[in-house]
Amino acid sequence: MIVAHLDLDAFFAAVEELENPELRRVPLVVGGDPEGRGVVATANYVARTFGIRSAMAAAEARRRCPHAVFVRPRHTLYRDYSREVWSTIREIVPTVEQAGIDEGYLDLGEVAPAFDDARALAEAVRAVVRARTRLSCSLGVATSKVVAKVASDRRKPGGLTVVRPGTEAAFLAPFPIRILPGIGPRAEERLVALGIETIGDIAALDDEQLRGALGGKVGRELRDRARGIDPRPLEVATERISISQEETFERDIGDPERLHDELRRMAAKLAEYLRGRGQVARTVTTKVRYPDFSIRTRSTSLPVGTDDAERIGELACGLLDRALRDRPGPLRLVGVGVSGLEEHMQLSLPAVV
Repeated sequence: MIVAHLDLDAFFAAVEELENPELRRVPLVVGGDPEGRGVVATANYVARTFGIRSAMAAAEARRRCPHAVFVRPRHTLYRDYSREVWSTIREIVPTVEQAGIDEGYLDLGEVAPAFDDARALAEAVRAVVRARTRLSCSLGVATSKVVAKVASDRRKPGGLTVVRPGTEAAFLAPFPIRILPGIGPRAEERLVALGIETIGDIAALDDEQLRGALGGKVGRELRDRARGIDPRPLEVATERISISQEETFERDIGDPERLHDELRRMAAKLAEYLRGRGQVARTVTTKVRYPDFSIRTRSTSLPVGTDDAERIGELACGLLDRALRDRPGPLRLVGVGVSGLEEHMQLSLPAVV
């Protein structure tokens, strides 16, 4: 197996910087109220130079950097950007396990079975994500999920770390035990008290020491991980839950009628696809991208699913108008998608006698 772990760098803060480029030059903290009991969700790299980290109390972040800018998380906006990123990635690497809004695993071996080719593929993914979304990501490439995840954090932001077959244990050995997936705060405290401080120390434990330090089954699993052994496959959804069409224009378009025409054309293609599969959709979503690469989506759901092109187009155009009322201006891209897919149920009327 050749797998990559991809992590979007300081994702919430990066989105806020895209929405307001002036924030790139200041310490930015996304999280709760620093005057109350709020917690830091993430911080940009300027703020991190002051020692501000995720999960830190917002009040402590304010104490460390009194001039930091604090913004509340906008999760709907982050989901819009996340969908764009993962849609882009799946165009290059079809099999993906999305482990969170800003991280996931990619089955590189499915597309590039040779390790050198997999590295080039990971570099391509990183470049395309940057080009299409203006967001930075870091990747780790290895033969297992646990090694890839540790590797992705080595060269942030925007880095790529490749751990070649046979070097996994040596790569992991020097790192502190807290970064090994599966080691929580209590386990770390217990292990450090026993003089076990590095991942290599865990890898070197014999069975008796392992039982005393971590217990039986869990201990063996963590020792395997410390040695770079992790047989877990990618967990992927096999059922397609949404379909979409989108168009990037050679020149930005501001004429609403032209944009409506594009959406109706896409709606017709989606309706044709649905009818061909005997499905209907209950949710319609319109996506827009502005010249500065910022993204907005608007969605609406129906009480009963539809496969009607005119209805999907009508809803998509209405959602576009909503988005443009919130933020007027020409668009670089428009798209329409349908989700909440279900089998079309043909209703039969009782026979008239």
